[in-house]
Amino acid sequence: MSIAITGASGLVGTELSRSLTADGQDVLRFVRRPARDMAEVQWDPDKGYVDTERLSGVDAVVHLAGEPVGPARWTATRKRRIWDSRVRGTRTLATALAAMDTPPPRLLSGSAVGFYGATGPGPADEQAPAGSGFLADLVTAWEEAAAPARDAGISVAYLRSANVLARSGGLLGFSLPMFRLGLGARLGSGRQYMSWISLPDEVGAIRFLLDHPDLEGPFNLCAPNPVSNAAFTAAVARTVRRPAVLAVPGFALRAVLADFADEGVLIDQRAHPDRLRKAGYAFEHADLQAALRDLL
Repeated sequence: MSIAITGASGLVGTELSRSLTADGQDVLRFVRRPARDMAEVQWDPDKGYVDTERLSGVDAVVHLAGEPVGPARWTATRKRRIWDSRVRGTRTLATALAAMDTPPPRLLSGSAVGFYGATGPGPADEQAPAGSGFLADLVTAWEEAAAPARDAGISVAYLRSANVLARSGGLLGFSLPMFRLGLGARLGSGRQYMSWISLPDEVGAIRFLLDHPDLEGPFNLCAPNPVSNAAFTAAVARTVRRPAVLAVPGFALRAVLADFADEGVLIDQRAHPDRLRKAGYAFEHADLQAALRDLL
């Protein structure tokens, strides 16, 4: 197969590219500068440009590019950058693919479990409605931006990813240095649930969907066992063999992170990978402690 990837230099894109290349697949990387060789595809999402000639003969496009959501303070400017990079970028790509005479037959478009907002006590599968808040509104618009590709007959699946756990990036990579110093801390009450997925399973799920182009629509890319923040904190501390007795109160998080505190840290969210499991995907890491042991 020949797969083109936006966001190929990011956490997930880098590992996905490595995994595909190791198996002998051809990988093309989207770049914003002029392409230097045949393995690169130039695009400029702000100007609505994609060099679609380079996509001739490509079997699938995996769209992962976008401004990082956090952890960072959500100012009005940052929110606008996040929104534009994800919605405008997806629309640019989908519109360009739809205009091709023979477009790639498959598009996996990045998304997030933020679609569900606060899910309450029960797990939210792909049938659950959209929640409320900036992230829920963003994901709704983000997925709808892929409509031109879908309407053109391209098989489209939405990757509603949870927190991706990796040693070198994401939530775990960001907080790991503090845990190693014995400064790991519960956030807020610690009772709020978080959805997560290991980097190997994130890549594994994407590759599973690449191999099954008949699977369309939203897919929750998350482990089947979400955990509370307190349980996550304790599990990381056990894995690195350090204490984690501290707690950061909610008001302090809000003072530093603004709205991101409530939507990205303190929100109670339990997504469930119902469609992925029913389709036959077998998780490498369904249990958090086992995932942390392998990752760390």
